[in-house]
Amino acid sequence: MAEITLQKKRPKYLDVAKIRLPLPGIVSILHRVSGAGLFLFLPFLLWLLDRSLESTASFDQFKAVVGNPLTKLLLLGLLWAFLHHFCAGIRFVLLDLHKGIELPCARRSASIVVIVSLVLTVVIGVTLW
Repeated sequence: MAEITLQKKRPKYLDVAKIRLPLPGIVSILHRVSGAGLFLFLPFLLWLLDRSLESTASFDQFKAVVGNPLTKLLLLGLLWAFLHHFCAGIRFVLLDLHKGIELPCARRSASIVVIVSLVLTVVIGVTLW
């Protein structure tokens, strides 16, 4: 009896530009990226906290650093990272509790995470800028 072997046509290389990730996958990746960014910039944030609390002269140094537009932009990015990480973390806890695991609900919660984190970033960022 002849053996029939079906070979799948697999790509020889992975074309990342052709991969279309659904929104829940993007939210998951952004959750990891935002967590890594917050971790990597934690020494900078702790240094800013130290400068703001140590003395009057160090507070003047803090104001000079935070007054720089590039630093404000960096802090705005870190604010978004925190808010996205927080909102997505709540979503993942609910998914772990088997709440909203159906596909339409999971897609809706992913879009809510993106919208809420961006709106909160704009509101808080404008207030603090």
